Amino acid sequence: MFISYLLSGISLGAIYALIALGYTMVYGIAKMLNFAHGDVIMVGGYIAFTISVTLGADGWIALLGSIIFCTLLGITIERVAYKPLRGASKLSVLITAIGVSYLLQNVALLIFGSASRNFQALIVVPSVEIGSVTIPGNTILTIGVSVVIMIVLTLFINKSSAGSAMLAVSEDKGAAQLMGVNVNKTISLTFAIGSGLAAVAGILMCTQYPNIGPYTGQMPGIKAFIAAVFGGIGSIPGAMLGGIAIGVIENLSKAYISTQLSDAITFAILIIMLLVKPTGILGKKLNEKV
Repeated sequence: MFISYLLSGISLGAIYALIALGYTMVYGIAKMLNFAHGDVIMVGGYIAFTISVTLGADGWIALLGSIIFCTLLGITIERVAYKPLRGASKLSVLITAIGVSYLLQNVALLIFGSASRNFQALIVVPSVEIGSVTIPGNTILTIGVSVVIMIVLTLFINKSSAGSAMLAVSEDKGAAQLMGVNVNKTISLTFAIGSGLAAVAGILMCTQYPNIGPYTGQMPGIKAFIAAVFGGIGSIPGAMLGGIAIGVIENLSKAYISTQLSDAITFAILIIMLLVKPTGILGKKLNEKV
């Protein structure tokens, strides 16, 4: 049973990791916390649901449509809501992000209503038996997709010219602009990638927990933010490590302590981490030059 709980926790953590990647990329490059990111997950789930169930399209088409829509949504949110506040205080940007979050939730309420919808798996993977342990197909799919995305994203950041531009902007926006890097384009690309990952995470999450509603992305978004802080916000490997850790802790807490206290335990771990190591597991302490 422990192995089953552990695998289920890793699968849940992989979803948190995909969401946390969006948080950590946006913070690392744009130095802002996009609290509307969790609701992009919900939008991705609804788009996939509409394409597959309402329109009767194939699961792969629904997945692709959801990724494209959320990518464009991320770019639109950045240009309309965040770009005009590029030189504003962090508090103004944070309040705007919360406002965008509520906007997406209420638009979903108006279009789809408050009732949850049953979500059918878009991609079916058969279960695998190893000895006495049965690994569900959706667990294999979630972990496999997360590992592949992590590898591809790391290679993209380290090997491509766009990735080099992201690293330059994350280090020093002013210096990057002087070197010919288009900062606005780089930030928009970051939002696009993060929102596309949110769509994938939303579909994987709705596959594991087959229902979707206007508030589906709220709590997973908060927990993914905890995962990003736990692993070291701004660090891509840290987001993956933090997501897996939070998912395993949450699942084992539900199994062996209490289902009602699992969320409290997760938030308590965040508090302890901030007290002991504020930069997270793989985060770096940066000294500001005056």
